[in-house]
Amino acid sequence: MIAHLLCILSYNFSTFEVLNVYSKLAMFCTTNSFPMDLLLKEGSLKQEVESFCYQIVSESNDQKVGILQSEDEHLQPSVSKKSEGELSRVKFMSNSNKITFSKKPKRRKYDESYLSFGFTYFGNRDAPHAQCVLCKKILSNSSLAPSKLRRHLETKHAAYKDKDINFFKQHLDSPENSKPPTPKIVNTDNESATEASYNVSYHIALSGEAHTIGELLIKPCAKDVVMRMFDEQYSKKIDAVQLSNSTVARRIKDLAADIEEELVCRLKICDGFSLQLDESADVSGLAVLLVFVRYRFNKSIEEDLLVCESLQSNATGEEIFNCINSFMQKHEIEWEKCIDVCSDASRAMDGKIAEAVTLIKYVAPESTSSHCLLYRHALAVKIMPTSLKNVLDQAVQIINYIKARPHQSRLLKILCEEMGAQHTALLLNTEVRWLSRGKVLVRLFELRRELLVFMDSAFRLSDCLTNSSWLLRLAYLADIFTKLNEVNLSMQGKNVTVFTVFDKMSSLLRKLEFWASSVEEENFDCFPTLSDFLTENNSTVDKDICSAIVQHLKSLRSTLLKYFPVTNDKNAWVRNPFTVTVKPASLIARDYESLIDLTSDSQVKQNFSELSLNDFWSSLIQEYPSIARRAVRVLLPFATMHLCETGFSYYAATKTKYRKRLDAAPHMRIRLSNITPNIKRICDKKTQKHCSH
Repeated sequence: MIAHLLCILSYNFSTFEVLNVYSKLAMFCTTNSFPMDLLLKEGSLKQEVESFCYQIVSESNDQKVGILQSEDEHLQPSVSKKSEGELSRVKFMSNSNKITFSKKPKRRKYDESYLSFGFTYFGNRDAPHAQCVLCKKILSNSSLAPSKLRRHLETKHAAYKDKDINFFKQHLDSPENSKPPTPKIVNTDNESATEASYNVSYHIALSGEAHTIGELLIKPCAKDVVMRMFDEQYSKKIDAVQLSNSTVARRIKDLAADIEEELVCRLKICDGFSLQLDESADVSGLAVLLVFVRYRFNKSIEEDLLVCESLQSNATGEEIFNCINSFMQKHEIEWEKCIDVCSDASRAMDGKIAEAVTLIKYVAPESTSSHCLLYRHALAVKIMPTSLKNVLDQAVQIINYIKARPHQSRLLKILCEEMGAQHTALLLNTEVRWLSRGKVLVRLFELRRELLVFMDSAFRLSDCLTNSSWLLRLAYLADIFTKLNEVNLSMQGKNVTVFTVFDKMSSLLRKLEFWASSVEEENFDCFPTLSDFLTENNSTVDKDICSAIVQHLKSLRSTLLKYFPVTNDKNAWVRNPFTVTVKPASLIARDYESLIDLTSDSQVKQNFSELSLNDFWSSLIQEYPSIARRAVRVLLPFATMHLCETGFSYYAATKTKYRKRLDAAPHMRIRLSNITPNIKRICDKKTQKHCSH
């Protein structure tokens, strides 16, 4: 390294000067006890030697520029013919072992006369940039020359080239020019293409469509639209958007991971949460577990998908618990925050020894368990007298006789069209979809005349369509199941609380009592299908049929009371705190005092009439934390399994028989969550943003 230094100096300095530098360098190394072979190594030694060499070279009177290079580089000495005054700076490049002597760049100053060319200055006054007062374009410091400024004015603003300086001063002092220019941040094409790819992938996941739709349909359509609305130049930029099958799959996983990360952060800071879980089999035979969570976030109660996993072995309660527990441990979510678990009470869910709900209650001692109220309602309405049960079974057999034979269904459609019927097909009844029973019976009753013409006399149930007593029972069943289905549907949806469900059931119990008393008085106005049939045929109902209907209504009411017992509601203060006049037994003195303060606030009373029950109590956490947290804890438990039922419907629509190998968990995370992914944050995490290739 010393030899290289001397070689460089010998090109540009005299022998006497080289010896002078060498002697001073040797003295420096002797004084500091540094071996000369190591004096240009890394660290502080290198910096000290560089400073020393700089001092030696700067004292020289010669007019040269030298480069000290590392051993693996060629010697590139250069001689400058400039005057001594221009040799003003020495730059050391430590990372490449270079000492570079370079000329200080010239900085132009702004002159007030430049305004006659339409230019003012922008930035630092000592080294300003040129800014056009007409188009606001900013030029570099090197453009601060009259010739360059005049060329810009004549080429870009030829209409103003003859204007005097007063015109440009007036334009500069205008209000719109007095505001400082705001820097505009523009994404590169690759960044914009990547962000667009994530947006399209997000919509593909929301729709449940195949990944190939992005490249096969969306991208060509986008190009056609842009080409027609703008031009071909803009249309070519669509090619940079990455929408291949594998790319969309990766994008969907990134979006689902971002939603999951946001959900975990919310659960870690919330006061408590409740769970809703169910298991079902998909088209490929895998046992799929869906777990939903309800928690308070900001000023509302949110519901999101917590877990969507396939069970690898047996779908037992232990396997279900292990799947949920591994997720909780992986993300460090505390089980102690779980306050309730809602299930369908099957053996796999609600076992006595080691099943899922029991194990969850073991790790979460304060958690309770609840049975889905929709399932209770469905079980209660199955009980009916034998005479009505026989009519229901025979109606199902008639429907299956038509629906199980495609040829019969086609012929029935032709007949209904020729007869001008309101409908052209029957509806299939299934035990799993109990809400379809009312629609199935109504459709059968409405097509009774067409079926009477269509049915073959050889069919043993064809006589039922001519039996008035049988048709009366069928009309009643169509009416009662329609009413029961309406009640069931009213209890479904998001943010349904226990208070909502029990209000609906209380209303149904009162209606059943009223219907039974009306039928005893032979008043059938509450059953429109039956009433219209009696008016149309000018007939009456036999006493046997009346007794069977009354028996069914009373037994239905007693069964519903068994599944939905009327108890003293200790949490009635949550439903309407402004009606409470005596301290509830479930509240301590401090909480009741807080409740009194709350009900005395006129603004809170106005909010109670404007907000839902969940949002009302969630909005009071900051002002009345103690009583509001107790109320939110009452509202958190799930009342129904509606979210799980909806989730399995989405799952079946996404993972079809044509997509059996699809990992549907990321799609479910996107479709069943209320959290919107932060696409900008996802793109910022990517170190490289490639265009489509």
